[in-house]
Parts: sequence; C-alpha cells; structure tokens
Amino acid sequence: MKRYCFRSYCLHRFLVTAFNYTEENSLTGAWKSQDGDNTYTVTFQDGYLSYSSFNIPAKKFIRSFGGSYKISGNTIIVKGEFDSQLAETIGTEYKFVYTFKNKKLTAQIGEAKKWDRVDNGMEGLAGNWRISGRLLNNQMEQVPLRARRTLKLLSATRFQWMAINIETKEFLGTGGGTYTLKDGKYTETIEFFSRDSSRVGASLSFDYSLKEGVWIHQGLSSKGAPIYEEWSRLK
Repeated sequence: MKRYCFRSYCLHRFLVTAFNYTEENSLTGAWKSQDGDNTYTVTFQDGYLSYSSFNIPAKKFIRSFGGSYKISGNTIIVKGEFDSQLAETIGTEYKFVYTFKNKKLTAQIGEAKKWDRVDNGMEGLAGNWRISGRLLNNQMEQVPLRARRTLKLLSATRFQWMAINIETKEFLGTGGGTYTLKDGKYTETIEFFSRDSSRVGASLSFDYSLKEGVWIHQGLSSKGAPIYEEWSRLK
C-alpha cells in the first residue's frame, strides 16, 4: 500500500510531533460502537463528520447524518448538511460534548455513546471527496460543486458516500462500509446501503490512481456498466 501525505495530513503529523499530541485527544479517523447486531460508526475527516447506524445481519439501514464540524474545548460543533431522518437539522448547528479516557471516546452521537477507535485517518485515501468529473458517452463531463452533490468520506479503512442537497435539504441516498487498497485496486465491501439492501455484503473492486490530487476511479458497476470518475477534495 502506498502512503500519501497530503498537505493537511503533513500538518497534522507535524503538530503531533511538535506538541506531543496523542491518539487520545485526536478525533480524526473512524470510530465504532456495537449494540447487539446494530452497528454505529462515526468518521471525522478533513473537518467533516458522518454518522451512520445499521444492522448487517438484517441488511437494514437505520440512519445517517453529518456535516462540517469544529472543536471548541470539549465540544464538537456540527453544522448539519444531511440527515436521513431530520431535515430540520440541515443548516443548523448542534453540539456533542466528548471526553477521552483509556483511548476510548465518550460522546452521545446518534444512538451510541461509547466509541472504540477503528483507525486514525492517516492512511490510504483518507479524506473528504466530491465527484468532480465523469466519463459519459466517451466525453469527460466536469461536475461543478453545487447544492446537489455527491460526497465520499473516507478514513484509513472505512468509506461512506452520500448524495445530498444542502439547499432543499433532500437526502437522496447513502452507502458505506470498509475499503482496501492493493496493487492499484480499490475494493469496497458494503455494510449498509439506504436504497438497495440486497447490496449489503457485496465487494466491488476498481482501478484507482491519484493525479495532481485528483482520485481517478474506474471499473465496472455492480450491474456491469463501465465507470470512470474523478473525485476532488472538498475544500
């Protein structure tokens, strides 16, 4: 696996060294909580938060919400951009008080309060990405950033895409799970999918590369249709 050091991550590593930051006081990356068959995940990456709850054995999607966030003292302040259940939260700020103890995160986010770290968000394709181009009818079509957008938030091991509209407050769909990178292949294993539960458990592999900060994503969809997409970091 290649290791990429983008500007924000290089700065983070510098801060860790210079100020003796530890895992206990860094939220960056993916976190997980479990209650029976219900799984809860929250990812903090590039100033963006996504929370999801789902049940893998039942192939059931429960809820997802998120948006940009900042830290003030021991409080996570989120500006909502999507919510599969509560559209009224979009455009508003809401807060989560959090603590670290024994490498555990405690914060009442969604249905869960106690969180275990999954990864520190420092490897792979970790970042907040938006689709910025796609190949249609053999022609490359640029996708400008609009209110209606498709994002893909990745930690070092987890991914989630979300199709949202921050103006109309529409939630158009989401899906996520784990991913791996090996020998130029990006492979997703789906753990939840709001629009098609039959996809849960499936794995899809795509060719990937990074060119001048743009993630090139190409291969075949689950239906066999060719895909060529470009993803850029959401500023």
